[in-house]
Amino acid sequence: MTSSLQAISSKLPGLGGPTARSSVAELALARTQPGNGPRAAARLVAPSRQRTRIWELHHSLHCSIVGTCLTTGELRRLLLRLNVEGASGADDHSAHQLGVLIAGEPKAAKHLQKALDRTHRLAINRFAKADGEAALAALWDDAVKRGDIPGAYWAVLTHPAATDALVKRVFGEVHMLSHLVGAANRADIRRLRQLEQDNAALAAKLDRQQKQLRDGFTARDATIRRLTDALAQKTGDALAAGEMDATTTALTQAVAERERRLAHEALRRERLEQRCEKILAERDAAERARQLGERTCAALRAEIASVEGQIGMLLTAATTPAAEAGAHDLRGLCVLYVGGRARQAPQLKALVERVNGRFLHHDGGLEDNPGLLPGLVSRADLAVFPVDCVSHDAATSLKRICRQLGKRYLPLRTSSLTCLLAALAAMPVETVASAGVAMA
Repeated sequence: MTSSLQAISSKLPGLGGPTARSSVAELALARTQPGNGPRAAARLVAPSRQRTRIWELHHSLHCSIVGTCLTTGELRRLLLRLNVEGASGADDHSAHQLGVLIAGEPKAAKHLQKALDRTHRLAINRFAKADGEAALAALWDDAVKRGDIPGAYWAVLTHPAATDALVKRVFGEVHMLSHLVGAANRADIRRLRQLEQDNAALAAKLDRQQKQLRDGFTARDATIRRLTDALAQKTGDALAAGEMDATTTALTQAVAERERRLAHEALRRERLEQRCEKILAERDAAERARQLGERTCAALRAEIASVEGQIGMLLTAATTPAAEAGAHDLRGLCVLYVGGRARQAPQLKALVERVNGRFLHHDGGLEDNPGLLPGLVSRADLAVFPVDCVSHDAATSLKRICRQLGKRYLPLRTSSLTCLLAALAAMPVETVASAGVAMA
C-alpha cells in the first residue's frame, strides 16, 4: 500500500491549493518590482484565505471529487442544466466522465463549484475554522471516524491551508476507501441479485395463487347460484305438483317468515331515519331561533338602556334645550328617514328636532316618488331606514345613492321611536359629519 501511495503521489505534482502555487509567483513578483524589500516579500507570501476552485486543482483529483462529493442524481441535474452534449441519454459512467471533463473548464466548472459548495456548506463552514495544516488534518481524521467523507473531502481539498502533503494523504485514503467499499459491496451485490431473483419468483407464485383464489371464488359463487336456482325450481315444481313433504314445507315457511321480518325491519328503519332527520332539522331551526332571540334580546336591552337615559334627560326640563339638559345633541345634523309608518312621521320629526337636528322623510316609494331620493340624500347628513318596514328596492336604492354621494346610512332594527333614539344616541355626531364614505 505504501508503494502504491508513493506512485500515486509522484504522478500528482502540485496537488495543493493556491498557497503552494502562488508562493513562487509572488516571490518572483516581489523580486522584479522595484522598491519591494523583505517586508513586502513577506507580505506577498502570506497564506491566502481564498478557497481553491476546482479548475485550479490538479486534473487527477477531478475524478475522485466528482465521484465522491456528488451523487449521480445531483450530477445528472447539473449536466442537464448546463445542456452538456450527451447528458440526456448517458448512463452513470458516461455522466461521471462528462462531470470530470467539465471540472477542468472554468466556465462550466463554476457551476460545478457552486453545486459542490451548496451541497457541502456545513462541512465547509466547519473546516473553515481550521487555521493550519494540523487543525485541518485533525478535522479530517474526525470526519473519517464518523464516516462523513464527501463533505470533508471537498472542504479539505479547497481549504486555503491545505498543503501538498495533506492533499496527497487525503486523496490516498479516499482512493483506498473506494477499493475497500467495492470489495465489501461484492457480497452485497451478489445477495441483492439473489434477492431480486427470489422476489421475482415469489411475485410470480403470488400471482398464480391469487389467480387460483379468484377462479375458486368465481366457481364457488357460480355453484351457489346454480344450487339456489335448482332449489327454487324444485320448490316451485313441488308446489305446482302438490308434492311437498314436511321438510320442504317447513323450509318454505321459514324463508317466507324471514322475508316478512326483513321487509318489516327495513320499513321500520326507513321510518326511524326519517324521524331522525326531522328531529335534527327541528333542532337546527330551534338553535337558529335561539341565537336570533339572544341577539334581539341583547339589542333590545341596549336600546332600553339608551332610551331610558335619553328620556330621563329630556324630561328633566321640558323647556331647557337638549344640550343644556345633557341629552344627545345632533348639532343641526340633517337626518333622512326612509320607510316606516306614515302616522309615525310627525313623532319621528319631533324627536329629531328635540335633540337639535333636522328631519327629512321619504316613505320608500309608497306614495312619494322614488326619484326624489337622490335629492333628499344630497341634503341629508345621515340616512336611516327600518329594516322591518321598508321595501327591498328602496333600501337597495338608498344604499347605492349614499355610496355614490359619500353619505353614511344606518339600518334600524325596527321602525319604533326607541330604536331611532337609541341609534342616534349611540352614534357620535363627529363621525357622521366627517364620514367620507357610506357604511352600514
